[in-house]
Amino acid sequence: MSADSGAVFRLCYGALHVVMQPSYRALGHSLAQPGDPAVIEEHIDWPATVALRREMDAHGIGIAEAMDTAQRFFLGWPAAQRLIAATGALKLANGFCAGAGTDQLPSIESRTQLVDAVVEQCHFIRSHGGIPVILPMPWLCQTQASEQEFVDVYAAIIGQLDGPVFLHWLGPMFLASLEGYFPGVSFDRIMALEPSVVRGCKLSLLDQEFEEKVRRQLLPREQIVLTGDDFHFGALIRGDGKQPTRTTMVGDRRVALGDFSHALLGILDAIGAPTRAAIDALQAGDAAGFDARMDPCEELGKYVFQNPTQHYKAGLAFLSWLNGSQNNFMLINREDLQRSRDHYLRCAELARQAGCVRDAATFDARLAEFTAAPWPPSS
Repeated sequence: MSADSGAVFRLCYGALHVVMQPSYRALGHSLAQPGDPAVIEEHIDWPATVALRREMDAHGIGIAEAMDTAQRFFLGWPAAQRLIAATGALKLANGFCAGAGTDQLPSIESRTQLVDAVVEQCHFIRSHGGIPVILPMPWLCQTQASEQEFVDVYAAIIGQLDGPVFLHWLGPMFLASLEGYFPGVSFDRIMALEPSVVRGCKLSLLDQEFEEKVRRQLLPREQIVLTGDDFHFGALIRGDGKQPTRTTMVGDRRVALGDFSHALLGILDAIGAPTRAAIDALQAGDAAGFDARMDPCEELGKYVFQNPTQHYKAGLAFLSWLNGSQNNFMLINREDLQRSRDHYLRCAELARQAGCVRDAATFDARLAEFTAAPWPPSS
């Protein structure tokens, strides 16, 4: 279909972290001895967490809720439900999507149970106005499911949904138990099942060439790729540099079609303002202006997501604290302790270069406070 003037745009969702209350420090949770999700939920700073969502929406960027950035695998479904409901209640101008998995189950005993759990979560997300993102299911890897079994499971889920939904392919650099996910050509077969329901996918594989190949395969079916590649997102969002001439509908939103990626990124947690300015420049035909804004953001992304990649949330929470959006930068199970002082200081330096400092006085004061204190903290 042809694009109306001003109607063509790239979908853009920021996957945001959760903020912890100062009281969480005393619990002694760690990655070696994780806390009970119900206890963790009691120590979430809900007003600050919700405020982050409003702030991102004010930048013109939607929210990706209850994803890996929110430490979903530690948080569990009850707290994820609360996050999803709270985000839905905000009636965000730029909408939201949210992760649908199986974490309401203490264990999975059968394929039917797996399918029913995902469908239940998808319906919950839809009931609050969000687009479900079907999260990877580690059980399929644990049970060494075949290509056909992957297709059968996803077909059973998709067949019970009206859409729109997205599929998420998360690489093992984020979650080791997903090694070998989507065996054979199962991903291609699943994406072709029901394009009117499955409107696209989120790829978190850190593989630019593969992502470019996938989006070209999906384009004839008017399905989109939401890049989750926090290393190469600038080039992936820019794409071939051509102004789109076609659009499609994703729910009630008209989105551009072309040889480029849309975005669902954890790094957007830190780079909302410069990203909005960059995308506005791109949509105005100013590719050079886009690059000038996004190149330093990409450098920040590469550093925040450096090995071990799964600890990237630490840099995001730290920058949010430096900018005055929260009163500490603790993460669930104190994952913040996995990054060094030098790592945090370099994050701050790159954030300055990327235009991610909201209030210089607050940023500088908190950075000085961090520099003067022992790290890791004594208690």
